[in-house]
Amino acid sequence: MTEYMPEGELYTNNPLLPKITSLSSLEEIMKKGLIAEAVCNICDCNHNLIINLGFAKAIIPRDEGAIGIIDGSTRDIALISRVNKPVCFIIKSIDKNENPYKIILSRKDAQEECIKNYISKLKSGDIINAKVTHLEQFGAFVDIGCGIPSLIPIDLISVSRISHPSDRFTIGQNIKAVVKSKENDKITLSHKELLGTWQENADLYSAGETVTGIVRSVEKYGIFVELTPNLAGLAELKEGVEPGNLVSVYIKAIIPEKMKVKLIIVDKFDSQKNVSPIPYKYFECSKHINNWIYSTQNCLKTIRIDFS
Repeated sequence: MTEYMPEGELYTNNPLLPKITSLSSLEEIMKKGLIAEAVCNICDCNHNLIINLGFAKAIIPRDEGAIGIIDGSTRDIALISRVNKPVCFIIKSIDKNENPYKIILSRKDAQEECIKNYISKLKSGDIINAKVTHLEQFGAFVDIGCGIPSLIPIDLISVSRISHPSDRFTIGQNIKAVVKSKENDKITLSHKELLGTWQENADLYSAGETVTGIVRSVEKYGIFVELTPNLAGLAELKEGVEPGNLVSVYIKAIIPEKMKVKLIIVDKFDSQKNVSPIPYKYFECSKHINNWIYSTQNCLKTIRIDFS
């Protein structure tokens, strides 16, 4: 069974795929109709993608570079930005009569196959692999297979609020995501449901501990400090503390029935930059979820998301 992965992950996740090392290996991949990938070296002045296979050069013509290039729904920046990055493709033809060999590839065909056999079959609640490709103020764009983009809106990245997706993700990061909604073959993803409920995150801590956190906002009544992406606590006001500061906090109390964590800031640092980020943990390891209840059992406020 073909596994459709984000670009750059194909050979990592499919060790049985023949490596492109010679003309014969390329012909084997073509004969089997497999999707392969290699690094794009050049995007020429006509926006054709040039692939150096070592033993020969191959070309992905502009019109074959991505779904939507022909009708204009995909801009040419999608091709230009592939230079020095892996691209997936299907081999359309190999002409051995020319010197050098004329090898034509199609990234568009690989994407269409991915949509037909994988993306079109996804349902709300399915948990999939994704790779972060670029970040905007409103959310994170990810590759969900063969370079096909999807969006995780900023408010669906984590329960703890962030000012920008770069507070949570880095370009090239491999993540898990859950299918939030699907309109035709356009997929919108969510991420926060995989990062655990309030109780699952609170169970990582105990009252009396002093731990690391990141200041997310400073309000008149206190300072919100993120302990994990899905758990924040309220600390007493402290002079000189600003959003983005890395802080050490004393856990004064954990109150499940109110979903509150009371904190006291012990020390603060100017910035979280150049400090290893607090790693997040995926609590959900299945391939599908029907619903997610963030709130605790005895809390009067219920936070529930249904995917069915």
